[in-house]
Amino acid sequence: MEATSAAVPLLDGEARALLTRLDRVKPFALHETMVPAAAPTPQAQAAVERFLLTGRRELRRRVAAYLAWLAGPGRTASPQLAQRRFTVLRSRFNGVLTQFDLFQEAITQRSERDTGVWLAGLDIAAADALTTPRTPLHTPPPVLTYLDHGPGAAIRRANTRIPGGGRTPVALIRMPRERMVGYGIGASLVHEVGHQAAALLGLVDSLRPVLLDAELTGRDPAERAAFAYWGLTISEIVADFWSVGQLGVAGTLGLMGVVSLPRRFVFAVVPDDPHPMPYIRVRLSCALGDALYPHPQWRALASLWSALHPPAPLPRNLMLLLEALESTVPRFVDVLLNHRPPTLGGLRLADVMPLASRRPEQLLARHRYWTRRPELLRRAPPTLVFAVLGQARAAARITPEVESLLLGDAITHWALAGTLATTQRCAGARPEVSAGTAGS
Repeated sequence: MEATSAAVPLLDGEARALLTRLDRVKPFALHETMVPAAAPTPQAQAAVERFLLTGRRELRRRVAAYLAWLAGPGRTASPQLAQRRFTVLRSRFNGVLTQFDLFQEAITQRSERDTGVWLAGLDIAAADALTTPRTPLHTPPPVLTYLDHGPGAAIRRANTRIPGGGRTPVALIRMPRERMVGYGIGASLVHEVGHQAAALLGLVDSLRPVLLDAELTGRDPAERAAFAYWGLTISEIVADFWSVGQLGVAGTLGLMGVVSLPRRFVFAVVPDDPHPMPYIRVRLSCALGDALYPHPQWRALASLWSALHPPAPLPRNLMLLLEALESTVPRFVDVLLNHRPPTLGGLRLADVMPLASRRPEQLLARHRYWTRRPELLRRAPPTLVFAVLGQARAAARITPEVESLLLGDAITHWALAGTLATTQRCAGARPEVSAGTAGS
């Protein structure tokens, strides 16, 4: 009984201390400073605040229930039971703080000079990349981008589980700081958006059984192994398809920048890794680009990639797999682009891409026109801007310095345009500044 009487006030104090810490967790709108143009979209900020507020309310309810139990039945319960219940409560408390910290990093960066405005502009670009002209996404999730270190981008897709419990209310995209240059910006961003689009459209689940179908793979063991590999890595391949489909050659060049690694990594096959071998991944991106937007540039780029990373010599088993993958690329590309998932209502996967505006010659013609009328670049949809400038860079029409200057100006404008549009919608006025619409 002495231990029980001592445990109750101790654990009562600990539980009440959790509440005092919880009281210091304020909504981001009350303690984050940022210029209006750097703010997340109202949809994203509202979704995050609602999610965190719900978690805090639920935790308060649990703490109150625990304190009531301590004051009642808990007074005669064993110290072990009281401690076990408190441990569960504290675990939930730490989960709420973890969720707050997860979003705080993305929100706090909006207070950084220039960085915050760029992130807001990338939010607009990501939203544009998520909804193509023929994609049936009537209510796409809000997007929130932030910067971090590391060689590759990543995404926490909307409605997926996060640490501490619950499901994230936004698509949270992490952009590597070292990728915030040239066509690497658009390629990394749109690749991650591709993961979100694939989840919303159920592309991986509908494609994987097709790739493992015996009628497709036939009796050849090498061909079966190749299509099994395509099936294993289809989630990353679909995201690469989304990037090259939206951005043209800028998507492939951006991918090359990420996977231009030491040779042992370029030809590495890691068991159960959803990322394709970098060498074949770039070759496949070129094949996808050529199938969507036929042009000699794709074969030239594939040849250049092979010259930069010659595939021989390699161990025999790896060489056999590589040969099987290379031989099945045309057939695999045909299956992928002509796939008709149930969510697209009979459309092919290729049909959701802006096929009418991304051919290389069209992009270069648009770049020439924008050179004479630069104000049109600001009015164009972000994905089209990425595609045009990437194509112009690939054709040596602009230098890396000019590309970065134009992209920086465009991204800043998207942030400003988004802010003015939101303000004027709230005021009931028609926005005068536009960041473009998807598929123009």
